[in-house]
Amino acid sequence: MVDTDRVTGTAKEFVGRAQGAVGDLVGSRNDSVEGRFREAQGSAENLYGQAKDAVRNVADDAADYAEDAYENGGHYLRQGRRAVSHQVEESPFVALMIAGAVGYGLALLIHSRR
Repeated sequence: MVDTDRVTGTAKEFVGRAQGAVGDLVGSRNDSVEGRFREAQGSAENLYGQAKDAVRNVADDAADYAEDAYENGGHYLRQGRRAVSHQVEESPFVALMIAGAVGYGLALLIHSRR
């Protein structure tokens, strides 16, 4: 989507360039200077519109990346949960030993801070 500032800026730039050329052609210094001023205004407005478009595109890309990360994170979480569940079903004793070791380690950390 093109920003309206880009369109109006380009139009002002074109009109200013034409007015400046006509002013130069007929020898009107006032029209020439005014035309160059409009051309510069149009150029600045066009650049502003381009900057807004660039920021909008970056924001859209960031939102897409965040959405992809969220979706992939959920997928990997489900995949990990299935893998752990499968390992616990295959060898429940080892799973209990690991859970006990983790619990014991946490208890040591909690009680050693006092």
